[in-house]
Amino acid sequence: MKIKFTFKIWLWLVVLALALVSIFITPNFLQNGIIIKNVEQNSSAFEQGLRQGQVITAVDNQEIKTIEDYYKIIQEKFPANEKIKLTITTTESEYILYSSNAPEITVSDIPATNIKTGLDLSGGARALIKAENHDLTSSEVNDLVSVISNRFNVYGISDMSIRPVSDLSGNNYVLIEIAGATPEDLENLVSQQGKFEAKIGNDIVFIGGEKDITSVSRSGQESGIYSCNQNPSGGYFCEFRFVVYLSPEAAQRHADITKNLGINSTAQGNYLSKKLDLYLDDNLVDSLLISEDLRGRVTTQISISGSGTGETNSDAYDSAQEQMNKLQTILITGSLPFQLEIAKLDTISPTLGENFTKYIIYAGIAALLLIALTLFLRYRGKSSLAPLLICTSEIIITLGVAAFLKWDLDLPSLAGILAAIGTGVDDQIVILDEARQKNESMGIKQKIKRAFVIILGAYFTVLASLLPLWWAGAGLLKGFVFTTVIGITIGVLITRPAFADLIKIIEKED
Repeated sequence: MKIKFTFKIWLWLVVLALALVSIFITPNFLQNGIIIKNVEQNSSAFEQGLRQGQVITAVDNQEIKTIEDYYKIIQEKFPANEKIKLTITTTESEYILYSSNAPEITVSDIPATNIKTGLDLSGGARALIKAENHDLTSSEVNDLVSVISNRFNVYGISDMSIRPVSDLSGNNYVLIEIAGATPEDLENLVSQQGKFEAKIGNDIVFIGGEKDITSVSRSGQESGIYSCNQNPSGGYFCEFRFVVYLSPEAAQRHADITKNLGINSTAQGNYLSKKLDLYLDDNLVDSLLISEDLRGRVTTQISISGSGTGETNSDAYDSAQEQMNKLQTILITGSLPFQLEIAKLDTISPTLGENFTKYIIYAGIAALLLIALTLFLRYRGKSSLAPLLICTSEIIITLGVAAFLKWDLDLPSLAGILAAIGTGVDDQIVILDEARQKNESMGIKQKIKRAFVIILGAYFTVLASLLPLWWAGAGLLKGFVFTTVIGITIGVLITRPAFADLIKIIEKED
C-alpha cells in the first residue's frame, strides 16, 4: 500500500525526528572522556580555570575514557607528602595544578542522552523545609532559596534542586533535592541557622556574610591543615587555619574595640587582655589570642583557626577538614534568615532508583503489547497496528520535550507518561470506532470530526482536573502534571490528527 503523506502526518514525523535529536544529540556527542560536574569555589582547580561542564580527556598525558580511569590515576598520586604537579587536559585547554591533595572536583561519565532523571531515579535525599514558628511569604521564601543555594554551592554540591513550593492552603516551603546525598548530610546542611559572630568581650567585631567579609581563603598557603598530633588522653587531633579578609567597617570596629585593651605577657609572647571569641549559633567554638601589635590597628586580615579530633590520624584530618569547610561556608554565605525546620525528609538509593526505572520500562512495554493485542483482536487488519505506532511516538516526543526543557524526570513524571498513553489509547479507540460506524449518510471525514468533538471535550476535562495537582502535596506532584499535560497536548495537536489521517488512508484502502 502506498501512503500519501498529508501535512498532519508530515508534521508528526518532523516533531518525532526533532524529539529524537533533543534526546540523543548531546553537547558532547561522540566525545570521549569524562565530564566535570562541579568544581569547588576558591579551590586550586577553580583558580586555574577548571569549570563545570568541561570534558576531561587526559590526566598527565594518560587518556581518560571512564571515571575508573580518572580515579585510578588520582588514587595513585594522592594524598602526597608534598605538592606535586598534575596536568589535566580538557577539550578546551590544558591546566596544571600543584597540590598535595586530589583536585576538588566532581566528575561523571558523559551522559548518553539529554534526559535528566530526578531524585527518585538517580538516588539521594529530599527535604521539605519550612521556617520554624514563622509563615514564609513569597518574597521571604525566594530569599531563603537564594541563601541556601549559595551555601550549598560553596560546599561544592552540584547535583541539586532547590526551589520554592506551596500547598493548596497557601503555605510556602523550600524543596531541596540532592542527588547522591544521605538524609544526614542534608539535615546537617539545613538544621543549623549558621549565625557566625566574632566577639571581643561582649562587642561584635564581625559576622558571617558579605556585609563584613570580603573574602575567605580556601586554598594555597593561607588555608589548610597545618599540624596533626596524638592526644595524650587517646586519639588524634589536627589543627586548621585560614585567612579571612574583613570589610573596612569591620576592620575599624576591631581597631575601636582593641585600642583600650591591656596587654598580657606569656611564654609565647605578648597578647591583648581579651581574646577573639568565635560563636556559631550562639555556641563558643574557639577563642583566639590577639597579638599586641594589633591593638587599635585597622587590619583587614584575620587568621581563623580550629581543630578536629578522631580515633585515628585520618579521622582527625577528615574532621578538621569538615570543620574548616563548615566555618568557611558560613563566613562566606552568612546566616540563614530563619531558623529552619524539616517538615519532611526522604531518601532513596541509586540502586532502588535503577530498579524503579527498570520496572516502569517493563510495565510500559507490557502495557503497549497488551494494548496492541487487544486492538488486534478487536479490529483486526492494518488499522489495529496504528495505535501502537502512535503511542510509541507520543512517549518519544514527551521525553524529547522534557529533555529540551531540562525537566527532571522522577517517578510521578513517568506515571504521567503512562497516564497520557492511557488517554491516547482511549482517543484512538474513539477515532477507530467512529470511522468504522456503518452510517451511509456520513463520510469518513464527518465521522472523524465527530470523534474529535469527543476527544477535545475529554482533553479540557482532564486538563481542568490536573491543574490543581500542580500545587497539591507542596509541589511533589508537578512531574505527574507536567508529563501528563505535555502528553495529552501533543496528542490533541499532533498525533491524533496524524492518526486520523492514517485511519482515513487505511479505511479507504480497505
